[in-house]
Amino acid sequence: MRHTVSLKENHLFRRLYSKGKSTVTPALAVYARPNNRPGNRLGLTVGSKVGKAVRRNKVRRRLREAYRIHEKRISTGWDLVVVARVRSAYASYAELERELLRSLDKLGVYRKGDRRP
Repeated sequence: MRHTVSLKENHLFRRLYSKGKSTVTPALAVYARPNNRPGNRLGLTVGSKVGKAVRRNKVRRRLREAYRIHEKRISTGWDLVVVARVRSAYASYAELERELLRSLDKLGVYRKGDRRP
């Protein structure tokens, strides 16, 4: 991911949860907040309710890949946290990608003019 750094500190996650805008889909919850930096920061959270380690890592890899592919169309200067819900464990890659893009579009982070058909 070119313009994105991982969010790792707990206080940054908590700040996003409390002060950021959010949107929820059946498989994901996405939080966003402007960060006044030249690039984005992305945090992924997949709780133990999603499944054991192998399943959680699979969901995490799918979300990271969906973000990476569409990174050029995502506005810069945002902190983003994607929280995988239980349903994400059984969702296909296409469903996760669609829900991620829909959530980012609702939050105003996804650039409208560059959408895929």
